[in-house]
Amino acid sequence: MKRLNFINPILSPICGRTNNHRAGIMGILALPLVISVLKPHTATRLLPSHSLLHRHRHFATTLSAATTPSSPHSPSPSLSRHSSSYSSSSSHSNTRSINSSTLTFQQAIQRLQEYWASVGCSIMQCSNTEVGAGTMNPLTYLRVLGPEPWNVAYVEPSIRPDDSRYGENPNRLQRHTQFQVILKPDPGNSQDLFIRSLSALGIDVTAHDIRFVEDNWESPVLGAWGLGWEIWMDGMEITQFTYFQQAGSLQLSPVSVEITYGLERILMLLQGVDHFKKIKYSDGITYGELFLENEKEMSAYYLEHASVDHVQKHFDFFEEEARSLLSSGLAIPAYDQLLKTSHAFNILDSRGFVGVTERARYFGRMRSLARQCAQLWLKTREMLDFPLGFISEPDHFVLPKEVLEAACEKVHDHSRAFVLEIGTEEMPPQDVVDASKQLKDLLLQLLERQRLNHGEVQAFGTPRRLVVAVENLCTKQAEKEVEVRGPPVSKAFDHEGNPTKAIEGFSRRYSVPLDLVYRKVDGKTEYVYARIKESSRHALEVLSEDLPATIAKISFPKTMRWNSQVMFSRPIRWILALHGDVVVPFMFAGVTSGNLSFGLRNTSSAVIQVESAESYSVSIKNVGINVSVEDRKKIIFEQSNALAESVNGQILIPKGLLDEVVNLVEAPFPVLGKFKETFLDLPKDLLTMVMQKHQKYFAVCDANGQLLPYFVAVANGAIDETTVRKGNEAVLRARYEDAKFFYEMDTRKRFSEFRKQLKNILFHEKLGTMLDKMTRVENMVTKLSCLLDINEDVQQIIRDASSLAMSDLATAVVTEFTSLSGIMGRHYALRDGYSEQIAEALLEITLPRFSGDILPKSDAGIVLAIADRLDSLLGLFTAGCQPSSTNDPFGLRRISYGLVQLLVEKNKNLDFKKALELAADVQSIKVDPHVIDDVHQFVTRRLEQFLMREMVNSSDTN
Repeated sequence: MKRLNFINPILSPICGRTNNHRAGIMGILALPLVISVLKPHTATRLLPSHSLLHRHRHFATTLSAATTPSSPHSPSPSLSRHSSSYSSSSSHSNTRSINSSTLTFQQAIQRLQEYWASVGCSIMQCSNTEVGAGTMNPLTYLRVLGPEPWNVAYVEPSIRPDDSRYGENPNRLQRHTQFQVILKPDPGNSQDLFIRSLSALGIDVTAHDIRFVEDNWESPVLGAWGLGWEIWMDGMEITQFTYFQQAGSLQLSPVSVEITYGLERILMLLQGVDHFKKIKYSDGITYGELFLENEKEMSAYYLEHASVDHVQKHFDFFEEEARSLLSSGLAIPAYDQLLKTSHAFNILDSRGFVGVTERARYFGRMRSLARQCAQLWLKTREMLDFPLGFISEPDHFVLPKEVLEAACEKVHDHSRAFVLEIGTEEMPPQDVVDASKQLKDLLLQLLERQRLNHGEVQAFGTPRRLVVAVENLCTKQAEKEVEVRGPPVSKAFDHEGNPTKAIEGFSRRYSVPLDLVYRKVDGKTEYVYARIKESSRHALEVLSEDLPATIAKISFPKTMRWNSQVMFSRPIRWILALHGDVVVPFMFAGVTSGNLSFGLRNTSSAVIQVESAESYSVSIKNVGINVSVEDRKKIIFEQSNALAESVNGQILIPKGLLDEVVNLVEAPFPVLGKFKETFLDLPKDLLTMVMQKHQKYFAVCDANGQLLPYFVAVANGAIDETTVRKGNEAVLRARYEDAKFFYEMDTRKRFSEFRKQLKNILFHEKLGTMLDKMTRVENMVTKLSCLLDINEDVQQIIRDASSLAMSDLATAVVTEFTSLSGIMGRHYALRDGYSEQIAEALLEITLPRFSGDILPKSDAGIVLAIADRLDSLLGLFTAGCQPSSTNDPFGLRRISYGLVQLLVEKNKNLDFKKALELAADVQSIKVDPHVIDDVHQFVTRRLEQFLMREMVNSSDTN
């Protein structure tokens, strides 16, 4: 192909408003075109033998599978030449221009393109069809499939109708810009590559609180999932980072790394502006001047004017077209039609048309198409003989025997401490707790099994390391005399009593003289026996052999692969193993153990050489890391309380949140932030939910429990406190602006008006809308109340509450913050003057929401909760949605278990068969008698399970 010699408009600064202004804007609106040629630059020239993208036909390999722990923060072999050349020739030469003036939006894109091109990525273009994220572009979804290497970067305007805010919210846009990077296979240092890309943007990573916070990504539409993180900078999510495990319902090998930047958010931070419309897009032009009107008009379309009927038909047409194209063997255009169905679904969702149960059906239809597109794409690439080459499986290196022998020569004559540190990329908080305990238990079992005497054993953990420390570990196994059995006496001696070759071989094998062999009956047979001393081996030798299997036994709720077939919570990047001052040599997951550990990424002490196991604790503390969970918890609690007291407040720390936050940081640094007092007009539940669930902040309240306009964020490590405080305050302000936007939309109406809007939320295509469902509940509750012997006064409350129940599902707040369902119903009802009993019942109909949740307290709430679950169970069974042994998309087991828990723990006597018949009478479709029997049996099984669990718990307590 002929090289393009034009300069893309997005890379050309527009200087002032010249006569070319209109042409310049049109170029920008075409965001972005292919960038085939970047500015002349030594680093952008790819060297085939060292490029991240290996193109060797049929034998392209990943990075060396055996990486020493010398540099998980350093460039991998295949990336080092490009990374270092970028640093020297690009970063250094451009430092003045980056730091002297803040980057514009288009300059930031240019920097990222240059940086990722310098490490071996091809720079490509966005999709020509609306996509909700860069992941859906075929450059990602299709290319992560199969064995071909693929390293690419591109800008992707992403369309999310549900994020429509008319341009009013500072952080939320229906059309936002992502910068997408795919690294296939995992280069081994992708986190470090990302951190350096921030530096390329002129971000001082030592000043900001940059963290990798667990986010297990899943796309039900694409049949894809992966494990990874949201990347936060001063509390704001700026990037998604994912190791793809599956796409198109197919397991991926090799695994691809996806890095997705949110450009608007990053540029707001870089430029110090508080609204996307103020972003300087290019010289003399703001983002708002280019795109604000687009936000207003498209928001109006998505939220108000999109015809649900027309869009539904569009979905059906696109689905039919995709199936036709698949039957013709055309994977790429079929996938394009799938993208159109996805966009149509997103529009329906933004209009509030798609209910929880109907969502699963739409996802199923799209997932089927995605799977077929993936299978057809792979088949086509295979027919083409995979033109980009193959990525071979990493070699399984074996530790050279000489290494172990050399280590054994250094063994001490006396007991020394032992420490094992497994260094990883950031693990989920609960994994830190569970895995550190497992590691301790497994090591204790190993030491006992191998007769290795020792002192106290302690386990520690942080997001990036699992540590077990053993005091006074002996240098050799304890001697042990054991009895070994030889051949039967009948074969050990001949008829004259002389020893045979069988007993002579037994004697030679164990070096036991014949006169020390004795006879002993075992069962009905007499054997010869001898007592021998088992050989005593070096502890270092035993640990070297057994530690890999020990680490492999650690289990996690979710595991992932990266560049090997080993499964772990997150990638293992280094292993430190020391017995005294001697390295215990072994290999696991392609990593060789050593005496190096690693500190915080944003410090000069990123690499730590540990001289001995005894000095490990001091060495790690000297670089600011606290490996003790309890110590970190104490620091967070005490310092957060002190900050709250400084503004005459008290810290509000739910235990679950503290347990989570303590394992999100290695070096906790609480920071006090403030928000505008006007936000306190919003409901307390809404404010605290945003703080705690979304931002992991601690709320501050006064002595009466009323919220104060302050919060505490816990940063990680040495940071610029002022910078981090301002960043977190800006994030919370944007979150609260979002909440305020929705709350004000809701409070323009009376709560009762939302009832009729339930007709726009589909419950199930055979069972109607949520309005149909709640009408059925309303028609059922009077007779159900009689079955439960509820008095007449309460029955009136139940009837009044049933006419409002679930109406908050149609509110803007609950549409955005689904966990507030019921909570906002109660709030809006009280706000409109309904009684406390009615308002409380509107919350209690949602209870219990999960196993172990609180239960309704009032009879009104209990009746509504039972009626709602009876309707769901009977209706969905009638519609053919019974769960299978492996699949329960509508959560019917959870619904029935909640129903059982409610009836048993609230001691309610209910003729369940009659209750099901009541539910059948109000259904809009005919209910066969066998369906009632099926539901009865289904719930009875849940009752049996519940009672068995209660018996076990009671037994454990006793």
